[in-house]
Amino acid sequence: MDSRHPIRRTTDLHLMEERIAAQRREIQNLLHDNQLLAATHVTLKQDVAAAQDDLRRLSATASSVKADRDIQVREIYERALKSETEARSIDGLHTELGRVRADINELRAERKALSEKLNDIHGEISRAQMQLRQLPELKSEIESTQRDIQRGKAAIEYERKMHLTNFELNEALDKHVVLVAREAKILRAQLENESRFDFVRY
Repeated sequence: MDSRHPIRRTTDLHLMEERIAAQRREIQNLLHDNQLLAATHVTLKQDVAAAQDDLRRLSATASSVKADRDIQVREIYERALKSETEARSIDGLHTELGRVRADINELRAERKALSEKLNDIHGEISRAQMQLRQLPELKSEIESTQRDIQRGKAAIEYERKMHLTNFELNEALDKHVVLVAREAKILRAQLENESRFDFVRY
């Protein structure tokens, strides 16, 4: 029997074990990535939900503040008109009128700032909606990764079974070769003995 066969089978077995170990490490990495993606998915959903709640509160607050400011502007404007009418006859009202105008300018500045904040809120809403639209794509990516992991597991299991089958076949073949060699040796010994006996008789 060729003594190199066990060495080759040992080398093949070692290479196959290394390959299986590498595939297992890859599966572990895929599982880890899948967990990270799932955690990111949950975090994104929570962040979007929190952002939507904040946006609703900000929108409600902004609407209330805007309504109050509009009422104040109208009241101050009406006061200004009344002050201007009275100022034609009373010079002392000019100072009050100046203060009213300053209040109007201040309120206008506040209204402008509030409008800018509302624009920022609308921008945040748009970004949140964009993130919500990206959630199906992220879910699809997670599901694809899970399918890849399942296929990897199936391939490793198939290769493990094939390796076990080949190993068992090789063991059976080795036993058969040893048995045949032993029987051949016995037959050769018997033939040699018979040849010697025949030679002695003659």
